[in-house]
Amino acid sequence: MEQQIKITRTSNSGLQHIDFENIPLGTVFTDHMFVCDYENGNWQNPRIEPLQMIPTHPAAMALHYGQAIFEGMKATVGQEKTPLLFRPEENAKRFNHSAVRMGMPTVPEKLFVEAVKQIVGVEHNWIPPQDGSALYLRPFMYADEPFIGMRAATSYKFIVICSPAGPFFTKKIRLYAETEFIRAADGGTGEAKAAGNYAAAILPTEKAKAKGYDQVLWLDANEHKYVQEVGTMNIFFKVDGKFITPSTNGSILKGITRDSVITLLKDKGFEVEERPITIDEVIQFSKEGKLEEAFGTGTAVAIAMVEAIGYKDEVITLPDHNPVSLDMKTTLDEIKTQKREDDHGWIIPVDVEEKVG
Repeated sequence: MEQQIKITRTSNSGLQHIDFENIPLGTVFTDHMFVCDYENGNWQNPRIEPLQMIPTHPAAMALHYGQAIFEGMKATVGQEKTPLLFRPEENAKRFNHSAVRMGMPTVPEKLFVEAVKQIVGVEHNWIPPQDGSALYLRPFMYADEPFIGMRAATSYKFIVICSPAGPFFTKKIRLYAETEFIRAADGGTGEAKAAGNYAAAILPTEKAKAKGYDQVLWLDANEHKYVQEVGTMNIFFKVDGKFITPSTNGSILKGITRDSVITLLKDKGFEVEERPITIDEVIQFSKEGKLEEAFGTGTAVAIAMVEAIGYKDEVITLPDHNPVSLDMKTTLDEIKTQKREDDHGWIIPVDVEEKVG
C-alpha cells in the first residue's frame, strides 16, 4: 500500500549562511533528509525530517559486513526556476540492481523517485543558480540490524541527503593506468554502487596523486590490460572519428551519464562502439595520431576531459582541441537547465513543497 511521506520542517535553517559563489565540496548539507525504515519485510514510515545524526548500534551489520550502497544524482533549476531531476527512474533501477547484488531489499521505484522529488521540493532554495552548479543528492541504504554474524540483515535504512555543489573538475584531468591494484573483477561487485568498492580505490588513487595524476585509469583484474573505468567515471575515447567505450560486462558500472552520452553522440551522427579496449590499443592509437579525444562521464562531473594518461614509463598526451567533449558537456548542461530541448524525456520537473507536513 502506498504510504504518504510525512514532512517535518526545521525551525532553524542554515541556508542564510551559504555563499553559493564559494561552496566547499561535500561538506555543506541542506536542512532536511529523507528517511525510511525496512522492518519485518516492508518499507515503512517514510518521512522528511530535519538533518540530524543517525543513532547506530555498534553491532550494526553495515559496519561489520559492508551491506551499504548508494546513488549519485543532481537537481538543477530550469528556465522558470522550477527544480529539475535528470532521469531519476534510472537511478532507482540501478539502486535496486546494487541492492540485489549486495543481498539487500529493493526499494519500490515509485518510492525512490517520490522520495527524491519531495526532498528536492522541500530543499529547492538550496539549488545553486550558477552555471555548472547543482544540488547533489545522495540516496543510500545500509544494514542497521545489530547482529554479529554472516548473513543478510533483516532491517535497513534508506536515506536521502542533499549537498549544494559547484562545478567538478573545471580543468582537464591526468590519469594513471594502474597495474597493481584493481577496482573490480568478473563476478564481483563492480557493477554495483557498493560502498566497499570506493574504499578499495582510495589507496591507489592517493598513490596516483603522489605521481602527479588526478585519477586512476582502472584496468581489468586478470591481465591488467583492458580499460575499465576512470576513478568514479566511465571512459570514452574518440579514435579516428568514432567513439569507443568499454562494454559494461559485469565489472563496470552502468553509468546513467554514460548511457545519455552514447545517445547524444548517436544523435549527432557519431558511431559508438561498446567493446573491450586495451591500454596497448590506446597507446597505439596515440602513436598513429588517431586518438583525438578522451573524456570521463559521471553524475558529479558530467564530462571530464582527459589531458594525459600515464602507463608504466609512458605518458600519452591528448590533443588540446576537444570539440566533441565540450559539445557533450554543453549539451548535457543545457538539457539539465532547460536551455535546450529535451528530446528524450529525461528531465522531470519537481513540485515545490512549501507546507509543513
